[in-house]
Amino acid sequence: MNATAPLNSGDDAPWTREEFEKRIRAKERYYHINHEFHQRMNSGQLDEEAIRGWVANRFYYQTTIPQKDAAIMTNCPDRDVRRQWAQRIIDHDGTEGDEGGIEAWLLLGEAVGLKREDLWSHRFLLPGVKFAIDAYLNFARQQPWEVAASSSLTELFAPTIHQSRLDNWPKHYPWIDERGYQYFRKRLKEARRDVEHGLSITLDYYRTREQQERMLQVLQFKLDILWTMLDCMWMAYIEKRPPYHNVEGTA
Repeated sequence: MNATAPLNSGDDAPWTREEFEKRIRAKERYYHINHEFHQRMNSGQLDEEAIRGWVANRFYYQTTIPQKDAAIMTNCPDRDVRRQWAQRIIDHDGTEGDEGGIEAWLLLGEAVGLKREDLWSHRFLLPGVKFAIDAYLNFARQQPWEVAASSSLTELFAPTIHQSRLDNWPKHYPWIDERGYQYFRKRLKEARRDVEHGLSITLDYYRTREQQERMLQVLQFKLDILWTMLDCMWMAYIEKRPPYHNVEGTA
């Protein structure tokens, strides 16, 4: 069965809010916590190169998140929504006295042995990861704000993944400086708050069965982005076949 195909039961009546939310949450099985790369990471089976590669590639995603949220706000005419959505940008970009999620990720990079300049320059960014993240940003810029907002609902599943890192990394990777875990602690609270807002928007906006099925496709698109990123990292850091690995003279 194609994971991105609409769910058609022969009944065109819209799902109730409860049923719609249930189907949204059922998408968790496609969340990247179930990718083999992540399973290996959380069970202590990755080497230092793979951990550093994951942190470096995810940094591009972290720096894109506030751009994505700014794109959603640009397309949103509702002042009240913008006021609440703006907090997401602040969470990542930070303010004076609270440097935010991007700074926390830089600390994670330093904790695993990466230099800040290498993270900011995206020196270790894999092309496939970049293409996937750029596709997500372009989607947010081009879609109606409610549609782009609903793609963020992978946050429904995020607290579990952050908690698993906090539970497992210290015992499996004692070489990582403890200060690097601040980002995961920070997002445990923020993600739960963001989910409540994003889910309310989604349940209100998608009212017909056709719209609801379309939303599941949108959510699957975002899940595909996250999964594809790990596919690229698997090839580079597990299979040891990074881009152009077979091209003679590649640096």
